Amino acid sequence: MEQTALIIITVILGLGILSQWIAWRIQWPSIVIMAIAGLLIGPVFGLINPKEALGGLYSPLISLAVAIILFEGSSSLDIREIKDISKSVFRVVTLGAFLAWIGGSLAAHFIAGLSLEISFIIGGLFVVTGPTVIIPLLRQAKLNSRTAAVLKWEGIIVDPAGPLLALLAYQVIKAFTHETLRLNYIWSFFLGAVIAALLGYGIGLAISFIVDRGMVPEYLKSPIILSCVLICFTIGEVVMHETGMLAVTVMGLTVGRTKQYVSSIKSIGHFVEEISVLLTSTIFILLTSSLTRETIADVFTLPIIGFVLVMLFLVRPLSIWLSTIGTELNNAEKLLIGWIAPRGIVALTVSGYFASILLEDGYADAGILVALTFALVIITVSAHGFTIAPLAKKLGLASTEPPGILIAGASSFSIALAEKIQQLGVPVILIDTSGGRLRLAEKKGLSTHQGEILSEYTQYDTDLTQYETILVMTGDEAYNALVCQSYIPEFGYQNTFTLPTRPNSKVNHEELTTNLSAQTLFEKEAFFTELNRKINTDYSLRVINITEKNEIGKNHLPDDATPLFIKKKNDLLTFVTLKKELTLDEGDQLVVLAKESEILV
Repeated sequence: MEQTALIIITVILGLGILSQWIAWRIQWPSIVIMAIAGLLIGPVFGLINPKEALGGLYSPLISLAVAIILFEGSSSLDIREIKDISKSVFRVVTLGAFLAWIGGSLAAHFIAGLSLEISFIIGGLFVVTGPTVIIPLLRQAKLNSRTAAVLKWEGIIVDPAGPLLALLAYQVIKAFTHETLRLNYIWSFFLGAVIAALLGYGIGLAISFIVDRGMVPEYLKSPIILSCVLICFTIGEVVMHETGMLAVTVMGLTVGRTKQYVSSIKSIGHFVEEISVLLTSTIFILLTSSLTRETIADVFTLPIIGFVLVMLFLVRPLSIWLSTIGTELNNAEKLLIGWIAPRGIVALTVSGYFASILLEDGYADAGILVALTFALVIITVSAHGFTIAPLAKKLGLASTEPPGILIAGASSFSIALAEKIQQLGVPVILIDTSGGRLRLAEKKGLSTHQGEILSEYTQYDTDLTQYETILVMTGDEAYNALVCQSYIPEFGYQNTFTLPTRPNSKVNHEELTTNLSAQTLFEKEAFFTELNRKINTDYSLRVINITEKNEIGKNHLPDDATPLFIKKKNDLLTFVTLKKELTLDEGDQLVVLAKESEILV
């Protein structure tokens, strides 16, 4: 039994990460790949059933994982994200959620054929979208900051509200169907929710206080915070079932708010985010592989399909359009937000809980709740996952240009490099603290931002969504190292490049980039000072069109010519680095730094 559980957990962990990787490679929504993997190993081929194998540990493991995911999402929220759309966000998470509850309840009653009592319970649950499904889609689609902020805040704030609305509906139904309960029963619900919120707020403040005062060593910060998340969730669940999610969400919001001022808390962000990615993929496969074939068969019945279609094309758009009347959102933003509302892990886990207690209370039609929820989850995830990017581009809410280049540091060479990149049709932006250094770039028509790239305010003052590669090219070696270290988690090793400042640098550039997991640009002789000297004399950037594969090698170029990057036929740029061979294909364009008098082959 123990070995079976061990094997199942290991297989699901591996499948979860493999699904994430496959989704990244083929540019599919990761949730879709995970759902397919879970269905194949579970109800389709019957290889494993985690619910049976794990027994009593199944539900607690999922609940604790959801707690960490909710904390990660809520702690990443920053009020500066919604400074221009705060009215819209408030309306969507209040009036919008209420309208979705009413609309979903009526659809469940008149379309799916559920009793009115069960309809209002499940309608409350279905207002959720949630960070487990929304954030991966936003990462994939690269929406503009306004639209992405609304969807992100809605997903995280409403995620615990959905189960609470469902629980409120259940408590009200119980109070009116049991004469001995009445108002005291409903009062206990509100008291439990308030206690859970205060609990999350108190633990969040306590964590911020002890970390800011240096009462926790660096290596214990992440373990202590994760432990507090689990403790907060568990206490909230003990107070009242389904309020644990509210507690950890409030805790995350509190920590996220203080994180703006307590720099020592910021270091845990990437660790918790990576744990959240692992848990999301694992839990989704756990849930889908535990479904039965009967549940899958129920999905294809006419009432369930009709209910899902009404939720997609009527309830969601109406709730968004009505709730955002007179707000900052334009019609294109309302249209996209009104379409995107995928359901995920929380809906699946909580619907199973309500199905069991409602069946115990004698509601026979509660037996289809799991099938109804799964149908809504899988159809919304697939429909929204595959349409969010093309629809956003069609509406002008996402960039239609190829992935751009962010250059940190404005110098004569970096400006010339940026100008050539822009001439080749690739977006580029220069960021520097000096307005004087940026003036030349602005005269050449380049996008610029004056500010500190290490400051969080830069992320909110400038939309950097479309930029996937960063070149760190200032004249300060230590500063370059710090910028690389800060941005590698966001851009990744393959897209983070740095340029050594001078040949006699105290830090060897190969050793520097090895320690930073960044890549060294160009050749060993290509240093910041030398490249700027050349561009300020009689050197310029030249383009060589490649007509045959590997037509030109380094030995075919003049001795003092420096290959910089290759523009591929698919408009992507490949930068020359110390560790990469210069490989060229027919149709490529090679950009080099060479004397203007040189004739290039």
